[in-house]
Amino acid sequence: MSNLTRWNPVSEFDDLMNRYNRLFGLTRSNGEREGKDLFSRSDWAPAVDIKETPEAFTIEAELPGMSKEDVKVTVHDGVLSIQGERKHEEETNDKKHHRIERVYGSFLRRFTLPENVDDSSIKANFKDGVLSLTLQKSEPAEPKAIEVDVQ
Repeated sequence: MSNLTRWNPVSEFDDLMNRYNRLFGLTRSNGEREGKDLFSRSDWAPAVDIKETPEAFTIEAELPGMSKEDVKVTVHDGVLSIQGERKHEEETNDKKHHRIERVYGSFLRRFTLPENVDDSSIKANFKDGVLSLTLQKSEPAEPKAIEVDVQ
């Protein structure tokens, strides 16, 4: 009887990156990841839709099972960051888990904002596990004509 093994290329890549990081001393000796990994990744990344109208951009991120207190939105140097953490429920000895498919842990998504976005007018709304951000567009700067005196 032969055994079938399912090949997971993502797992192979993750193993390669762990070896690379260990080679250059970028992880702890016990194999635990730490913040200075060369190629760090979040445990999961929420799905995001980005839409544009003539007046604004809208970003909608799916964050099921999270509350607005679990999410932080910041803008710095033209980069919008959405970060947070979905916490795993407390383990108890009276429960028997048959399957756990939902992903828990921290995430970070970053988006470079176009130059025509007014970052002081960003509005956020959180409802039914969906974070909606509205980024108003600003008027394009008019070119200034400078008169040159000839002597």
